[in-house]
Amino acid sequence: MITAFESFFEIQKKIHQLLFSWIPFSVGDLLYLLLGTYLFYLITKCFKKRSRQQSILKALILINILYFTYQIFWGMLYFQTPIIARLPEKEITLKERKKLALRYLEKCKQTRMFVTEDQHGIFIIADIKSIESEILHQQTKLPTIISDKKVSSINSFKSSLFKNVMSFTGILGYYNPFTAEAQYNCELPSSYLPFTVAHESAHQLGFAREQEANFIGYLVGVDSPNIELRYSTEYFTLKTLLNSMVYEDEQFVEYILKNYSDGMKRDRAFEKKFVLKHQGLLNDFFGITNNLFLKSNQQEGSVTYSYFIDLLVRYEK
Repeated sequence: MITAFESFFEIQKKIHQLLFSWIPFSVGDLLYLLLGTYLFYLITKCFKKRSRQQSILKALILINILYFTYQIFWGMLYFQTPIIARLPEKEITLKERKKLALRYLEKCKQTRMFVTEDQHGIFIIADIKSIESEILHQQTKLPTIISDKKVSSINSFKSSLFKNVMSFTGILGYYNPFTAEAQYNCELPSSYLPFTVAHESAHQLGFAREQEANFIGYLVGVDSPNIELRYSTEYFTLKTLLNSMVYEDEQFVEYILKNYSDGMKRDRAFEKKFVLKHQGLLNDFFGITNNLFLKSNQQEGSVTYSYFIDLLVRYEK
């Protein structure tokens, strides 16, 4: 049953990419904007007694069509066999995570020395298109034990039309199953951006679960010759490891943070500044709704890192 949906996903993805990838702006975002406007129109019509019944009926029909299409195009992929079933069992200890954190600290410090900086000494991306091309290339090198997905050479990465709003929601990127576009917020700090694109490319491959997309993004970026993609991937991995043990050994986390290189400290300060600038009710609202969405699709909540760490530790071993 799931295999049939996976095959159908590959077919519709290829068709959608051929139809929409060449268009320079996000077709999916435009589609969402039009649908949202039409739904808002129907809701306003519901307040008029004469058209209330017909408007409610139209809204329910539209919502059901969208939900059914979403499930056929994407939702059923949440029921694929988890990646973790392909990896050997391993106890995920605090000692093991500390060892990995120290390793990725040194990797980050070394890689950070070779990236481009702006006038303030903060990591900046020189060419996002070269990173997108590298991600597509690295997908062809994914271990067969992890992925047997069909890799497309079509570049269907798009900067979101809602980038200004996204900065206030905490959403870094998303995959649009109706157009097969991998969306990202181009206003993100450069330390976030390459790994975010790699993460969304994993959804584009057909990995629906968020933490599995993180893991595929990690595999895509961790050994890449593209220094920007590799640094962003290593830095994400380090931060995730630290987040996983901040409540178990706060002193160790503080030790790692103090031993960041000067460049890494500047990047971290810029990330914190970006987050503080865009905090607010919208951020809290989308954090809650995203958490509920993940749990409704058989996933851990948005603040949980254990599954990615499980995959990382098992794969490293």
